[in-house]
Amino acid sequence: MTVGKPMWRRWVTVGVLAAVWAGAATLPWPVVSAQGSRRAVIQEKDLREWLTYLSSDELQGRAIFTEGYGLATQYVAERLREMGVKPMGDNGTYFQNVQQKGYRITNNSSVTVEAPGRAPVTFKHGEGVTFPTNTGGKQSLTFDGVEFVGSGISMAEPAHDDYKGRDAKGKLVVWMGNGPANLTGAARVLGARSRYAIETMGAKAALGFTPAAAPLTPTEVALAEAQAALQQASLAVTQAQAQLAAARTGRGGRGVPAGGRGGRGGVPAAPADLTTVQRIDALVTPQITGDDRLFEVIFASAPTNFAALKAASDKGDMLPTFSVPGVKVTVNMNNNYEVISTQLTKNVVGLVEGSDAVLKKTYVMFGSHLDHIGYRTAAPAAGGRGAAAPGTVPDLINNGADDDGSGSTGLMGIAKAFATGPQPKRSAIFVWHSGEESGLQGSRYMADFPVVPLDTIQAQFNIDMIGRNRDNLPGEASTVYVIGADRISTELHNMVVDANLGTREPLQLNYEYNDPRDPNSFYTRSDHYSYATKGIPIAFFFTGTHPDYHQASDSVEKIMFPKLQRITQMVYEAGFNVANREQPLVRDNLGARTGKGHAGKIGSK
Repeated sequence: MTVGKPMWRRWVTVGVLAAVWAGAATLPWPVVSAQGSRRAVIQEKDLREWLTYLSSDELQGRAIFTEGYGLATQYVAERLREMGVKPMGDNGTYFQNVQQKGYRITNNSSVTVEAPGRAPVTFKHGEGVTFPTNTGGKQSLTFDGVEFVGSGISMAEPAHDDYKGRDAKGKLVVWMGNGPANLTGAARVLGARSRYAIETMGAKAALGFTPAAAPLTPTEVALAEAQAALQQASLAVTQAQAQLAAARTGRGGRGVPAGGRGGRGGVPAAPADLTTVQRIDALVTPQITGDDRLFEVIFASAPTNFAALKAASDKGDMLPTFSVPGVKVTVNMNNNYEVISTQLTKNVVGLVEGSDAVLKKTYVMFGSHLDHIGYRTAAPAAGGRGAAAPGTVPDLINNGADDDGSGSTGLMGIAKAFATGPQPKRSAIFVWHSGEESGLQGSRYMADFPVVPLDTIQAQFNIDMIGRNRDNLPGEASTVYVIGADRISTELHNMVVDANLGTREPLQLNYEYNDPRDPNSFYTRSDHYSYATKGIPIAFFFTGTHPDYHQASDSVEKIMFPKLQRITQMVYEAGFNVANREQPLVRDNLGARTGKGHAGKIGSK
């Protein structure tokens, strides 16, 4: 498999060649880039050493909240210390504690609709309307009219766009149904319609339709009541046993279960309504659903009434799109949160200061996720995906060499290049995020509780799975997928393109997954997304999934280290250029495919 020319054929200075001949090959090799600036060169042998350990069985798949993940964090921190990267975590350490809290929620949110010629009607949570468990801080939004966008689907393949000719910006967008019967491959798109309306189309709130549940039969009511009574009786027995044990040992106090309501001392804690690392006081854009009762009132004065729309949707027909003027809708977000549990994990965070006395207080952030999915406790069934061949011992550990051992290793290479090579004007922050696999936990925490003010971060570069070819295709040996670089800042996208073309062996930049209508929605599925939602320009580098994705077979011997090195080098040089410029990046928010390089020239696709 051809992966390009060996790295030693780059142009290097005579002095550096002499140092290499003298045995100094462990340090990054300074080179002169096409732009005439000196850069460090990331060493393939370093990447191989680091990734071999991070993807070893000793780390047990690096699952969040496990010993294996803890070993991984210690390993990265120790390498950073050796490189001279400064700790940027809590209390002078390399670790930022990530607090995952469980909350009990009292949901007081509601929607009030004032239709022409009708008295106002208020729908409380659970009575015609359903709010998410995390509605954020208290707020009230009022809309004069709504924008109905049919099924709310926008896809590139097969072509379907319910937003064509509609202006959703700043409005309450309403959708219903699952689209036309002949629309295939829309599963992920269907689940992201409210998010698409808000983040891509600029809506200020989104309301989707969920049919009202059928009334419970008398038998179902009796069963539910019996199950609730049984649960209460079981809890009472457990609490009485704990009280008795506490009384015998002199702990807990009269009438107080040992451990109190936190669940210690034998009393199980009640399950949380919401478990999150994010702030619960931040304002959240409403994404809600309503049933027939709410929709009938909203569409009372619409060009097409709700009954006709529902009938067409049930048949799989194409739905019309239209505005509903005159109807006034007030969305009231009003939840109360009570913390009932806390669990800790950690990000690894390091800093290399910039050289400019003023600009070093601004930052370029680089990130990857250090966690993976752990190990299985039982082998897959014979013939199933991941099953061992007959007569062999099954491999139960998901080592995650590519996902995201490759990105974590590449990030270590970038950190070393900044720490031991030339310094740009701005500072560089490196974050190995925890819990990406369980919902972007570490990056969401960092974005809500940042180690530096968010408005000082120029850009965030994310690398996730950069060590293989998409679907193991040999023609992808020089391909890297660039996602999101132009959505917030066209300048960032253009600088990535220029940095790539400035390398000795330009990669093929592919923007297929950057299409907002791509059904894979990779833009929302890795850590950069946590920063993008805060308005920070991001660039995500990815080489695609393959048959070993989330399997025990994602192992280090399948990593294409020359490709990993080339991508890491390019990301380092692009980030260095951003960190070394005096002007801040312009955040023009023009959206995907607006920058240079989309006409098929070398280095882009």
